Amino acid sequence: MTGSVEGADADGSAGRDAESVPRERRAVVAKRVDSGDADLTEIRQLAAAAGYEVVGELTQTRTEDAAFMFGEGKVAELRDLVRRTDAGAVIVDNDVGPYQTFNIGGELPEGVEVIDRFTLILEIFGQRANTRKAQLQVELAELRYELPRAEAKASLAKRDERPGFMGLGEYDESVERDIKRQISEIQDELESIAEKEEARREQRRDSGFDLVALAGYTNAGKSTLMRRLAAEIDVDENADRHPDLDTTAESQDMLFTTLGTTTRRAEMEKRDVLLTDTVGFIADLPHWLVESFESTLDSVYRADLVLLVVDASEPVEEMREKLVTSHDTLYERNEAPVVTVFNKVDRLAPGELADKRGALSGVAPDPVAVSAKTGAGVAELRDRVEDELPDWERERLVLPVSDAAMSLVSWIHDHGHVDEESYASDQVTVDFEAKPSVVARARSKAAALAPAEST
Repeated sequence: MTGSVEGADADGSAGRDAESVPRERRAVVAKRVDSGDADLTEIRQLAAAAGYEVVGELTQTRTEDAAFMFGEGKVAELRDLVRRTDAGAVIVDNDVGPYQTFNIGGELPEGVEVIDRFTLILEIFGQRANTRKAQLQVELAELRYELPRAEAKASLAKRDERPGFMGLGEYDESVERDIKRQISEIQDELESIAEKEEARREQRRDSGFDLVALAGYTNAGKSTLMRRLAAEIDVDENADRHPDLDTTAESQDMLFTTLGTTTRRAEMEKRDVLLTDTVGFIADLPHWLVESFESTLDSVYRADLVLLVVDASEPVEEMREKLVTSHDTLYERNEAPVVTVFNKVDRLAPGELADKRGALSGVAPDPVAVSAKTGAGVAELRDRVEDELPDWERERLVLPVSDAAMSLVSWIHDHGHVDEESYASDQVTVDFEAKPSVVARARSKAAALAPAEST
């Protein structure tokens, strides 16, 4: 059994602006692992994303204690660390059971909140849920988290004991029934929203757009890559056509800067592409939490192509773990082909990219290497996107010159790629490529113009 206690965060900034940080936002982060060394990097980032100042750290390597998660001696160290740092919260980077949470809370100074990893993630999601859909998904996740704990809370309430987690109301069997009812109502509303979004996706496809989704682990640089690929001017030009297009995709170096999706028109050679960025994946998320954000993930699952972005500056094993996590989330329901993008290659030493390509060929075959920061490789990525999207169909229409024909030619320009357009005395010939559905509609429109030819 090993462990450590630190009264400072990794960059030595403990105590920084301590006087200005309210006690309830000063946190000690703690983690237990069965073997090896506990890595607190991600939980520190999550805590910062939620607005906590990390003022102390504690780790332990041992098998899980059924009562406290940590050993009792380590919990005593935790109590001392909390007192020394005047922390108002303990954030545990483990899935802490209801009774374990209660027991840890009972050993800490009065008023110190015990927060586990999933509660922290839900807190972050709740802070950034700016749309009705996002708010519903967060509420659904909170209820699914709460449901199995309702029984434990009721038991603790009967014993008139301090719960130490998520507050405690008047719990009885009616609470569980009420939680299940709320879950059912939220699922119905989310299903209604999902149907509207699916209709919007089909409308966009009918308008000639291909839908490309950015997926990947959080902090892989997806938002920065989206900015690099986006055709800024075209967003405004299409504002009326797609009112949800967002002109302010965030690209901060912070976990979960966005919760909902952001869609922009991408700058491509031939295709009209709408690019959608979603919340980043994160390791060790329970199934119920992923399911709660199914509506958001539908933007990935129902795309025509997925760009799976990974931070290439990270160690190979970390990249492998994140790629596997992403694949696990994607492959359950994803319908689109996946192209892996190695981002941040500007940070690599000479020869390092080739080594990583070789080491990760099993989980990332034929990746595209880019730097969203410098723009290196982005042109190759655009070419790859056009190559990987579903094939277009070629068509040549000969139309009688008329106002209706000119309207059809304009429509074809809007929905496909015109390779040649020529005019004779009484005919206009348009040679173009487009989605099969667009070609079929163009033929139908042309057939209504007499006389018309299709070759």
